[in-house]
Amino acid sequence: MAWRQRRQPFAERRPAAPERKAASVKHTLSVLVENKPGALARISNMFARRGFNIDSLAVGPTERHDRSRITLVVDCDEASLDQIQKQMHKLVNVLRITELRHGESLEREFALIKVSAPPDKRTELLALTDVFHARVADLGPDAVVFELAGTPEEIDSFEELVRPHGVKELVRTGRIGLTRASSPQDKPRRRQLVLR
Repeated sequence: MAWRQRRQPFAERRPAAPERKAASVKHTLSVLVENKPGALARISNMFARRGFNIDSLAVGPTERHDRSRITLVVDCDEASLDQIQKQMHKLVNVLRITELRHGESLEREFALIKVSAPPDKRTELLALTDVFHARVADLGPDAVVFELAGTPEEIDSFEELVRPHGVKELVRTGRIGLTRASSPQDKPRRRQLVLR
């Protein structure tokens, strides 16, 4: 027993200081990668290993055939965002990471929404297409499929207005975005990191 350290079960403990949670905000990141197999898998595995959740993900070609752009939305605080960016820069195929800030960038989503639409309710539903610049993609005897492109908030609003009619199916793309053409090119962007 001499070799074991005795623990005192009722030792006086100080109360821990209350933890302050940093404000969690949705951040949109535009990641330019080499168009090679495994680039997306490496990025998504990095998020899974670090315990971060991706709220939205979209991948597509760019103006150059050898590059792809991954646009992802992450809900985290500033410290976690810095950690995410540092970890992504360690990945082989990542060329550039840019945070798309509200007001300095354009963001869009695309949605297809199939809504129950008996003939007597169609006029009311079709009136919404003018307000939201939606398009009827398909029309059936008891349903209408709407096609809508816009900001995530516009798509949320349209979905909320057609939901009482009965949404049968819904699919949305991930958010995509670019910095505005009207933003000053001289001003250095705080969140743009270039590797190559």
